[in-house]
Amino acid sequence: MIDLHCHVLPGIDDGPETIEGSVALARAAANLGVRTLVATPHVSPRFPNRPEKILGLVEELRARLATEELVLDLVPGAEIAPSQLSEIDPLELPGLRLGKGPWLLLESPFNPTGPRLGPAVQGLHTRGFRVLLAHPERCPAFHRDPAELQSLVQAGVLTPITAGALVGRFGGRVREFALQLVRAGMVHSVASDAHDRAQRPPGMASELQRAGLSRFADWLTYEVPAAILNGAEIPPRPQASFAIGPAGRGAWWRRRGRSLRVSTRPS
Repeated sequence: MIDLHCHVLPGIDDGPETIEGSVALARAAANLGVRTLVATPHVSPRFPNRPEKILGLVEELRARLATEELVLDLVPGAEIAPSQLSEIDPLELPGLRLGKGPWLLLESPFNPTGPRLGPAVQGLHTRGFRVLLAHPERCPAFHRDPAELQSLVQAGVLTPITAGALVGRFGGRVREFALQLVRAGMVHSVASDAHDRAQRPPGMASELQRAGLSRFADWLTYEVPAAILNGAEIPPRPQASFAIGPAGRGAWWRRRGRSLRVSTRPS
């Protein structure tokens, strides 16, 4: 499996504080079947990390994993707050991509009002980048207006949701919204968004199994992530239906009589 979203680097954001904690998190991921782990530290006003710092820590952790004889491919990346895009030197933005392709991971905002992401996405597309939108299932703005997320997906944005959301790790309302996104065909991959070994652990396969999505695990955790990292064409969605229980008729966000409240726990 490939985990596209993991806060594994030490002392750089709200992930592990020490390299020992990073090794423990990486080992837990490897034990669960992850073979490629993308280090995606926050790039935000609170954590204004730069590419050279991220790459330096990736190389340090790679060396430590080698001494531990831990077989795990560690790839640099970042989780970029949309508000930080105007503060990043345009020449540094390519250094925040996931792997070799044009994809940047943007953080879905937790602010209940939430900025509209369309202009930011369009600006990145104009500059030759593509956009992954992290954990949309926890974004209050998308809970309030799911049609906005649909418009972003139609514009070419891909949505990696957090595996734990599918099994209620962020609350029942987030789980319901995540499953609705699955039914609507608005989920393109699954990641762990892990921060440590215990409180925010890695994990994808078990969560997919519990959510009844094991038959799509290869597409969600390997085929699409591999294409993203290599800058290849995104493989088509499996022909089998993603339906989980009755989906009803019509667009689900038009049928709902109320907005869902969402956990505002940061990513």
